[in-house]
Amino acid sequence: MDIEELRERLIDLWETQRTKLILGAGVLVCIGLFCWHQKPTPVSTNSPTMMNSTVSSRVATSTTTQNGRVSIDIKGAVAHPGVYTLPKQARVKEAIEQAGGSLPTADLNQVNLAKQLTDQQVIYIPLVGEKIAGANNIAAGSSTEGDQPIVNLNTATKEQLQTITGIGEKKADKILAYRQEHGEFKSVEELKSVDGFGDKTVAKLQSSLSV
Repeated sequence: MDIEELRERLIDLWETQRTKLILGAGVLVCIGLFCWHQKPTPVSTNSPTMMNSTVSSRVATSTTTQNGRVSIDIKGAVAHPGVYTLPKQARVKEAIEQAGGSLPTADLNQVNLAKQLTDQQVIYIPLVGEKIAGANNIAAGSSTEGDQPIVNLNTATKEQLQTITGIGEKKADKILAYRQEHGEFKSVEELKSVDGFGDKTVAKLQSSLSV
């Protein structure tokens, strides 16, 4: 069979089977399109949407934890003084319980047990015989920014002195040593005679101290 004869046969086949060939080709195209659309699209585990969702969830959890609790520092006549974290709605009474309870020598009559705690609050529980200014309104010796107790330089204990912002353990020891050596302070200004207390320091502390 030569090329000319083959060409004529193909032409005859096209003329007689044209409809069937077109339908067959159409069916093949439809099947191909259907299979292509059914192919699953891979989802990237590092997609921005998923990453943002995960980060948002972590931030929300962290914020809830921080907003739901407060840290306080309880000192004085309790079994275990120290820093504790309690629910935001907790009261001074619960802080004392968290610290192992008050000592038998504690004077709870000067303490507002119903006062709600605030973050970074310092609570001082006095001993019987100690006098704490403002005991009727606040937890005795407690302090936060803007709620500072007045401490008597001549009667304060080391723990009591440390409730004042700006007086740490070392400075409290120096005050007690000076008081033991020289007797009672005649005025708050006399604090300048104690090593480590300059004019600016005493000026800042003056509203929180008395004699």
